[in-house]
Amino acid sequence: MRTMTLQAACDACHGVLVGCPDPARGIGRAVIDSREIAPGDLFVAFRGEKTDGHRFIQSALEKGAVCALAEYLPEGVAGPVLLVSNVQRALEEICTAYRRTLQIPVVGITGSVGKTTAKEMISAVLAQRYRVLKTEGNHNNQIGVPMTVSRIEPEHELAVVEMGISGFGEMTELAAIARPTVAVFTVIGRAHLEFLHDLDGVFRAKTEMLAFLPEDGTVICNGDDEKLKALRCPQRVLRFGTGEGCEVRAYDIELLPEGRTRCRIEYENRVIRADVPAFGRQMVYAALEGAAVGITLGLTDEEIEEGIRHFATVGRRNSVTHTDSLTLIDDCYNANPESMRCAVDSLTKLAGRRVCLLADMLEMGPDAPRMHRELGEYCREKGVDLVLCCGENGREIALGAGDRGRWFPDKQALIAALPELLRKGDTVLVKASLGMRMGEAADAVKELRL
Repeated sequence: MRTMTLQAACDACHGVLVGCPDPARGIGRAVIDSREIAPGDLFVAFRGEKTDGHRFIQSALEKGAVCALAEYLPEGVAGPVLLVSNVQRALEEICTAYRRTLQIPVVGITGSVGKTTAKEMISAVLAQRYRVLKTEGNHNNQIGVPMTVSRIEPEHELAVVEMGISGFGEMTELAAIARPTVAVFTVIGRAHLEFLHDLDGVFRAKTEMLAFLPEDGTVICNGDDEKLKALRCPQRVLRFGTGEGCEVRAYDIELLPEGRTRCRIEYENRVIRADVPAFGRQMVYAALEGAAVGITLGLTDEEIEEGIRHFATVGRRNSVTHTDSLTLIDDCYNANPESMRCAVDSLTKLAGRRVCLLADMLEMGPDAPRMHRELGEYCREKGVDLVLCCGENGREIALGAGDRGRWFPDKQALIAALPELLRKGDTVLVKASLGMRMGEAADAVKELRL
């Protein structure tokens, strides 16, 4: 935010500057961890469940923070400090005001599945022509979005902002900050149903973004998704997918055993050859999202193809590892019924005995047992040979899988049984919601020598 002064930030959030000799000084990034402060940053002192950021204001200032955003002035701190009644609201107001000073295109990404993958793919494509600022990791919430906006600097020509929500009204707050000019909707799936109730609720909550998109903006959405297929809005709509009615369409899809995904993408009279260095049917949709945004923002076919080739996964998202004993698909980052089924579909394209290590999909609401049981049934229908489960609702997955399912009382018991249950040459999918910490099981599979 180097083009925004301390005084402008103060005016935006109706705060009070204390101990500030130079209100005309520019501000850098908004940072919430004092250990990451660089000279010129704005330190945001959140009061969390485990610690109070106000304790680290002095340390942040000594490291070169231009100012601290705080709710009170700790003893011994002289400033500069911008005092406000609510740090979260003030951060949002400052970054909203800053965004309004920027003229660059902003791509806003949301959906129930694949937001971070879409963000990485779209950024890789756009980086072939533009200097791109993108969301770091999966910092996509009410803290992460304003922090991302604060990192946009004069040298950036375009920003890609991931936006994640779990309740009604949250997208309104995020979109008011980011003000996207291009909106990307990955899929409307059964996620956060504890708060959003049903698919119609998920659709309403996600599409709150459209109220902040300019009328000459573009909406890019999954035309294979039943809810998004019916989306109507004043903006131009460009649909991607594999079915009829999708303007940007994939065909000749190949899931390769070495962990790559290939397809061709057509748009009007253009054909883009997508070679993704990652595995899974969901990578086809990521390539489609990258291509659709690239087409919208004027990239050539060659630039789009090169960007897709430069895609890299983040964290435990569909990483394929071939060990001396077996093939591991590590997809432990998150899970809902749609992403679980997609992962099972991809597993069945590979050789060897197919084994799933599955645990709970969290925040599924009162119908969670049924959804987990249906997942087990789906694994059996698709020919998965062995379904090993843990977690409260993991028991339901195992029940649904019938004689192919086995439930363990905890993750440690499941891991202990792996040497006996897995065989040399198996292909093993490990997937669950992040809170289940199934990465430990994936690591145990990786270390097995059968």
